Amino acid sequence: MAHRLTVANEKGGVGKTTIAINVAGALADRGHDVLFVDLDAQGNGTIGLGLDASYTGDGISLYDILTDLDAQQQIDAVIRSHEEFDVVPSHIDMFSAESELQTAMRGRERLWMALDELHADYDYIIIDAPPSLGLLTDNALLACRNVLIPALPEEASRHALDILFGHVDTLEDGYGVDIDPIGLVANRIEVDGEAERILEWFDEQYKSLPLWRIRNRVGIKRAWANGTSVFGHSETTDMDERFQAIAAHLERTE
Repeated sequence: MAHRLTVANEKGGVGKTTIAINVAGALADRGHDVLFVDLDAQGNGTIGLGLDASYTGDGISLYDILTDLDAQQQIDAVIRSHEEFDVVPSHIDMFSAESELQTAMRGRERLWMALDELHADYDYIIIDAPPSLGLLTDNALLACRNVLIPALPEEASRHALDILFGHVDTLEDGYGVDIDPIGLVANRIEVDGEAERILEWFDEQYKSLPLWRIRNRVGIKRAWANGTSVFGHSETTDMDERFQAIAAHLERTE
């Protein structure tokens, strides 16, 4: 069975999609078969990977897979190829999925159920969750049981992390499952005193978790503009090794 990981934070603007794409890219670069799932209705990952047509196209989409139990066995049909890894793109109709799942039977388990129907074999499934703690993020957490948490080195991250960990505890109690935090990714680090103060707090507050530090680099932005991870882009950065370190940690903790 594929090792599943969701990348989640209830706070938007932390570079969650960039982290998810580059972790998927690092795993693919290490020879693994990877499936990237864009569960965010905004479709940033889908569009960032050059799959704009899938985001607005006709035909069966991730929205149907989640909201229609009869469509779940067709999940392979929504997978798209990318030069680095396969992708289940988001769709503009996903903006309606949250409300529909509210009253659906097993509404928080639809992605879990659908991934169990995959016929394609993958080593890793990386899910980019929405920047909120609604039913779609619950679907990602319950389907994966492993979460990587990106956060900015700023004061607001303290509150956001408290909310996320509290929500994970509630899901664990409600569903009788264990959801393991794989680690924290301090993202877009700038060299200033505020960032260093919050990084020290991360280390102290979450000392049992690995902390990977991703500095703000133009090469990461250029890879995004090119529709790839940093591993599919011709320009390298000194942050490549940080994403490789996350991938290596995932290999050790399968």
